[in-house]
Amino acid sequence: MTDTEVSESKCDVLIVGAGPAGLMMAAWMARCGINARIVDKRGTKIFSGQADGLQCRSLEIFDSFGFADRAWKEANHMIEMCMWNPDEKGVITRSDRLPDTPVGLSRFQQIVLHQGRIERFFLDHIKKHSKDGIRVERAVLPESLHIDEAACDDHSPDNYPITVKLRHLTEDEAMPAQSKGSGVGDGLFRSNLAEDDTEELISKSREKEGSTETVRAKYMVGCDGAHSWTRGQLGFQLEGEPTDYIWGVLDVIPITDFPDIRHRCAIHSATNGSLMVIPRENKLVRLYIQLNEIKPDASGRADRSQITPAVILAAAQKILAPYTLSYKICHWWTAYQIGQRVGTNFDFKNRVFLAGDAVHTHSPKAGQGMNVSMQDSYNLGWKIGLVVRGVVKPEVLSTYGAERRQIALDLIAFDHKFSRLFSGRPAKDVMDEEGVSMEKFKQAFLAGNLFASGLSVDYAPSLLIAKPQPDTENNNTANNQHLAPHIPLGMRFPNAQILNQSSARPLPLQSLLKSDSRFHIVLFAGTPTAPAQAERLSTFCALLTSSKTLAPHLHTHIRILTVHAAPRVDVDLLRDFPDVLHPFSEETGWDYDAVFVDERSFHEGGGTAYEGFGVDRERGCVVVVRPDGYVAFIGGVGEEGGRGVERFFGGVFVA
Repeated sequence: MTDTEVSESKCDVLIVGAGPAGLMMAAWMARCGINARIVDKRGTKIFSGQADGLQCRSLEIFDSFGFADRAWKEANHMIEMCMWNPDEKGVITRSDRLPDTPVGLSRFQQIVLHQGRIERFFLDHIKKHSKDGIRVERAVLPESLHIDEAACDDHSPDNYPITVKLRHLTEDEAMPAQSKGSGVGDGLFRSNLAEDDTEELISKSREKEGSTETVRAKYMVGCDGAHSWTRGQLGFQLEGEPTDYIWGVLDVIPITDFPDIRHRCAIHSATNGSLMVIPRENKLVRLYIQLNEIKPDASGRADRSQITPAVILAAAQKILAPYTLSYKICHWWTAYQIGQRVGTNFDFKNRVFLAGDAVHTHSPKAGQGMNVSMQDSYNLGWKIGLVVRGVVKPEVLSTYGAERRQIALDLIAFDHKFSRLFSGRPAKDVMDEEGVSMEKFKQAFLAGNLFASGLSVDYAPSLLIAKPQPDTENNNTANNQHLAPHIPLGMRFPNAQILNQSSARPLPLQSLLKSDSRFHIVLFAGTPTAPAQAERLSTFCALLTSSKTLAPHLHTHIRILTVHAAPRVDVDLLRDFPDVLHPFSEETGWDYDAVFVDERSFHEGGGTAYEGFGVDRERGCVVVVRPDGYVAFIGGVGEEGGRGVERFFGGVFVA
């Protein structure tokens, strides 16, 4: 039998893999108006299990897309972390209670909700913004990849240097194999205990009269998991090694007398291993259970046929003793082997990119897998989108690997320490050198909490981050961080409450930084009623509207948000602010949602944004924020600051 060639087509961006990382990429493509395709070898989306933790930064990102409220309402909220350790008699006892998320860092705290619902939020968003032009094509996988290397540096609109042959599977072929006997859906086929089945699927499909098609693309993004076919085609590797620690996972509605079952718990038993409790939505609880009796074989990989829900439950019961644990309802289960690995490369010639588990793998207990994976493609998606549209220079794409590989290395280092402290036997006393100090575990948890939240990301100097660079004379912002010391360059823009100048409605400033592919200029206008500051403000705005670099992009690719510090009742929107700060439309009139004031609201407090950010209330400052919410540039209000903004965008925008 021979394959049937369905068609040959072109697209700007081909995304392989429709998990959270791939869907985040597709969301950006929808928001940027890009001709993109997203394919996945599985026949259906996820309906249970897989990743579940959503950290603070991920929720801020969801809010910028407009669907954080859906997750927030459905999820279980993680408020408190309880630590249980063996007492002098070896009986597990609660030893500490800690806030699950660092206090005061974000508008959001960690929540848990199964991956299928998160994927649904993305799918709805993509459909809304692409008018169903981008949809997940399921039971489709790539079979071959060819890259015209000589054409990779040619960024003309009609150049498609990537050729991919796609294979369409039958429904039966696309259905992942499940373990026999348990009667419950499992995720072992996605686990690192399983071999990749891509080549097997391709081989079986070739034996039948399958169908294929050829796609030519400008860019390709592999979001296809730890066994990434895309990574293999590029010849890239994941560097690192597995441990001997095997863990099982159960999503159950527990029947137990353990008192903290609705708290996140880290439980170390004296001799039977460790367990983590993650309370979930709808009375579910996820249990991560160390399987001490399951060992890797000579190949270094555990025999997954030995692992069943009954085996995992028995291990949990031993760890929790003297408390009892059983269940009648199990939604999902899996097992995995702890290991930390990171990719040698994140892209090939800035044309084919890898994101998520395709370039970093680690244990799931710190709740980082889905979060960091989504944040990879959140970093990359707008860059590809604006390059395809001819708005920003192709050199912008080189910042992806530089920025995200360092985050992956930091993640691996954190997980390496945290997972080994979690899996190690508790020390019996101070002389027990082989055991793990429970105080060290607590301190590691506290130190890692900020990293785990996603709020410690700090990107290095680049054409997108105007930090002073060592050993260069490019000191555009060499001394400008002092203008806003608590809005750090390279980090995500922090939050403060402000009031709308026209309506007095209180709003989180961060919520105004929408993920709509535009850069934002946040103009802290200081006190515009002071004559000297009014002149500086007028000069700055005149430069914006006259600059050949900036003027063509105002409001289309650059949105201006103004926050002033004068008493609201002393200020008039039309009198005291240049038109560019509240543009006029013949159809809708003046823009009343672009100028804000740092002042207390009647009902919700506030009035401390300038103080919190360290910005001078009279002179203010200018902050440029990237489309992904990270702080790119800081300057003063006036001609010098305006020239700095112009130079920054001159390095980013296509002339």
